Amino acid sequence: MVFQHYGLMPHRNVIDNAAWGLEVQGVKKDERYSRTREVLELVGLSGWEEAYPRQLSGGMQQRVGLARALAVETDIMLMDEPFSGLDPLIRRQMQDELLRLQSELQKTIVFITHDLNEALKLGDRIAIMHDGQVAQIGSPEDIVLRPEDEYVGDFTQDVRLESVLTANKVMVTPKATVMGHQGPRAALHTIGNSDGDAAWVVDMRERYIGLLSITNAERAVRAGVKRFDQAWGFVDREYPAVAPTTTFDALIPMAMASDFPIPIVDDANVLVGEVHRSALAEALAETSAADADYEANAAENALIAESRVESATNIDADDSGK
Repeated sequence: MVFQHYGLMPHRNVIDNAAWGLEVQGVKKDERYSRTREVLELVGLSGWEEAYPRQLSGGMQQRVGLARALAVETDIMLMDEPFSGLDPLIRRQMQDELLRLQSELQKTIVFITHDLNEALKLGDRIAIMHDGQVAQIGSPEDIVLRPEDEYVGDFTQDVRLESVLTANKVMVTPKATVMGHQGPRAALHTIGNSDGDAAWVVDMRERYIGLLSITNAERAVRAGVKRFDQAWGFVDREYPAVAPTTTFDALIPMAMASDFPIPIVDDANVLVGEVHRSALAEALAETSAADADYEANAAENALIAESRVESATNIDADDSGK
């Protein structure tokens, strides 16, 4: 379990705090120190082993708590509002750090928070509690876009859609791909059949390499290039690709900065799709319209309920008059 920084023992240094769980388990000192040093390096605290909690910043203290939980190598970690006592900047850094660690370690983490934006950023699945009961369980997108009751709808009404919607909602199959061993004439043919201005260059395993614009393909023809894997200068290998889980917050600036789509790759860097600027705009418009419909229906239901209450009141009044 990961507590806030006050879960640290002030009379113990960093390595002894982080190794405490192993000590309780009876692990010998040499072994627990060896394992703990590896974890401290993982969370960015290498070199701070002998420091005491009072000598650390709030973020560093929280990293010690993370290290202590990771050192015992549990399959499930419970994190009870671990970042709530941190200032906004350090809190955001710790959230990013947790996402990085999760991508490397693939732990199951039960994260408790009162901050909906934090839950949306960190959670794959979110459970919203109301009066001691589970009001709704779902993905961040489900929670925000498809609230199951009025409480959840009210709870999420101020969430920015861009922070919830992800690339996999709007990505389409890549329209034009070229193998690295192919030449510019084949590339121009592929681009011409796609009604686009560029193609994605991939290797034999469909792994993403970069972007080939129609302009560079034409230049390569004039230069007598036979294979792109022998003339990488015509391929933009710095053109960024993103994961299907990338939010619109990150996608929109990328789309605005380029005339080309955004390539989407999986964990193995295999090209799995592309996102067009127009698709981002359409998705935002559709979800905004859906939100408006939800609010209109909620208002209509409230008016119906109010009307029924008023009618019941009138009936009671008539009955009492008799």
